[in-house]
Amino acid sequence: MEKLKKTRMLVLPWAMLLFLSFSSAHKFYVSVTNMVYSEEDSAFQITSRVFIDDLDKLLKERYGIEAKLATPKESKVADEYIEKYFRSKFVLQFDGEPVTYNFLGKRYDTDVVICYLEIPKVKLSEISTITIQNEVLTDLFDEQQNLVHVKWNENKKSFVLIKEKNKGMLNL
Repeated sequence: MEKLKKTRMLVLPWAMLLFLSFSSAHKFYVSVTNMVYSEEDSAFQITSRVFIDDLDKLLKERYGIEAKLATPKESKVADEYIEKYFRSKFVLQFDGEPVTYNFLGKRYDTDVVICYLEIPKVKLSEISTITIQNEVLTDLFDEQQNLVHVKWNENKKSFVLIKEKNKGMLNL
C-alpha cells in the first residue's frame, strides 16, 4: 500500500505536467476595423483596434524601434511609424483607384491601441465599389485575422481578411 502511494506521488505531477502542456492557452491574433460613412461630414471615419503587444512587437521587428507603447517611456516616433505601417498595410480603393486617408492619431483602451483614420470629402453617390486590403500584422503572425466592418447609409458589410485572402470588395 505504501509503495502504491509513493508511485502515485511521483507519477501524478508528471501526468499533470504532460496534460497541461497539451492544453496551453492559444493566443488569438485579431484586429477589428470599423469604417463608417458620415453623411454629415461627407467622410469615411475609420477606427482600427489592434492589440498593443502585437503592434509593439511588429514595430520592433519591422523598424527596429523600441516603441514601448502605452507606457510612460513610449517612443516619440511611435505615431510616425504606426502611420507608416498602416499606409503600407491598410490600402483602400474607390472604383479601382487608390484612396488616401488621414491618420488622425491613436489612443489606448486597456490592452488595445485604437487608430483613427479618415477619408474626407467623399461623394458616396459617385462611388460604385470599395476595395479594402488589410494586411495589418499578417507579415508577423500567420494566424492573424483582420475583421473589417463597413457601414454606409442603411447598409453593412463585413469581411474577415487573412494572409492568403487579404482583400475584400463591396458594391455600393
